[in-house]
Amino acid sequence: MSRAMVLVLDSLGVGALPDAPAYGDEGANTLGHIAEWCARPKGEGGRGRALAIPNLVSLGLGEAARLACGRPLPGLGGAVDPHAMHGCARERSRGKDTVSGHWELCGLPVPWDWGLFPQREHTLTPGELARLADACGVPGFLGNRHASGTQVINDLGAEHLRTGLPILYFSADSVIQIAAHEEAFGLARLLEACAGARRLADEWRIGRVIARPFTGDAERGFTRTPNRRDYAVPPPEPTLLDLLGQAGGEVVAVGKIRDIFAGRGIGRAVGAHGLEALVEASLAAFAGARDQTLVFTNLVDFDQEFGHRRDVAGYADALERFDAMLPRLRAALGPDDVLVLVADHGNDPTWPGSDHTREHIPFLAWGPGLRGGDAGVRASFADAGQSLAAWFGLPPLAHGRAAF
Repeated sequence: MSRAMVLVLDSLGVGALPDAPAYGDEGANTLGHIAEWCARPKGEGGRGRALAIPNLVSLGLGEAARLACGRPLPGLGGAVDPHAMHGCARERSRGKDTVSGHWELCGLPVPWDWGLFPQREHTLTPGELARLADACGVPGFLGNRHASGTQVINDLGAEHLRTGLPILYFSADSVIQIAAHEEAFGLARLLEACAGARRLADEWRIGRVIARPFTGDAERGFTRTPNRRDYAVPPPEPTLLDLLGQAGGEVVAVGKIRDIFAGRGIGRAVGAHGLEALVEASLAAFAGARDQTLVFTNLVDFDQEFGHRRDVAGYADALERFDAMLPRLRAALGPDDVLVLVADHGNDPTWPGSDHTREHIPFLAWGPGLRGGDAGVRASFADAGQSLAAWFGLPPLAHGRAAF
């Protein structure tokens, strides 16, 4: 019985890509800088204790990072399990965004340039703002600038409650983000507004419109809720997910995977919020999975809670918490199953700003029947999709080379 569990450690880059200077990311290294910060003495601004992720090291994460950045990382040396395949992969797509990364992982690199919003202040022109407001069914917006999601809600939450205007903000990625109070503005109204924005976003070649609901008030503070929703453009060509479904298999999407693929190729979706809950949902889905099932999970906390917030300590702690869950994930696999760990881009918490970083990703696989080894530096994230296509006995995808 061939099954697979794929976990995307959202934003866990392992070293800058050769073209990183063109993105302002020369020298970025999400895992490397976290490991170095952990090992640095407290008196020198570090944690004073090496990053402790022995299970990830046994799957080859330290070796994958060494392949990507050309040096060993502190605390990440150690023997690699003989049933573990390790490598790192370069992105062929032109962006460093969530949609491009996930599509390429499933065999569909993005060869075009997404629409972007480079103006950091007064991002949309008055004419563009008016069109977006009309598409969303609202009289106008607050914000209209590049911002961290948590910061812009703290800055404008009180004014939002007073005026009833949603908060509009942007980043370096191809994304429009709209935040509103889940109770005062209404969650259903926010989702309806973002669905309207999606239609205009297609014209502007924008990858995602993200609804960012929050609660709270000026006295107690504002907090984002788990009811985020991503409205992504559908993949223009078939991906691994489509081919598996057409062959009689099933794709179970955990977390925001369904939104990233606009539901395309998804057989069943499971909602969960938080690192532990997402892992538990993945284990539960896998326990009941039949032959030819892919359980596909995005672990968004690494990116959303720690990368974008430039929280090095929080990112390190989350990696160690995830590492402690790995023995249960491995124990869930049968003799013909495989566990794949990847990322979709970087988000170096030591880097200036709050945007993603253009990096290699780890490409790790483990299974009781898998022949392990060093897979080297892969030319495309699509090698992950091609490897899974081979694992499931599917016809080859249009892009990528199988690594196992």
